[in-house]
Amino acid sequence: MPRRRLVLYIATSLDGFIAREDDDISWLSVVGSPDEDYGYSDFIKTVDTVIMGRRTYDKVLNLTDDFPHKDRKCYVLSRNREGAEDYITYYKGPIEELVEAIRTVEGKDIFCDGGADIVNQLLAAGLIDRFIISVVPIILGGGIRLFGGEDPGCDLKLVRNTTFSSGLVQLWYDKVTPG
Repeated sequence: MPRRRLVLYIATSLDGFIAREDDDISWLSVVGSPDEDYGYSDFIKTVDTVIMGRRTYDKVLNLTDDFPHKDRKCYVLSRNREGAEDYITYYKGPIEELVEAIRTVEGKDIFCDGGADIVNQLLAAGLIDRFIISVVPIILGGGIRLFGGEDPGCDLKLVRNTTFSSGLVQLWYDKVTPG
């Protein structure tokens, strides 16, 4: 059975923020277009499992009436919620154990949908295999930094880059595995 990749697919400002301090992501609208999804619809077909933090989950619920991942297995990492509801399972154990358990079951790739705390935990544990980062042409000057944890010492190889007419640049990196 091939190893399931854990893929981070996320947008960031040019100065490295995924949201303002109050979790506001309205700035993403500077590249919003009804005719362009920046490869998301193709990407989402490659995953069958989603991992996200509770704040990201709450934000997704506030943005849409229809939960976008209800046809996938979705884990929401939370320190104080347990069990399952609707389309998600809450998880509060070690993130490494969750990812290992998911990888033991045959399936498609695993999508990390944020937030920054979850990304940095996964990064520190060396669990992210592919980084798809969309850089939005805006400087926020502050907010919630995408990478802000301890130095994880992760070497990356650029495998693809795409520039869009909106000014968004999408970078695809694979983690370089030693040996």
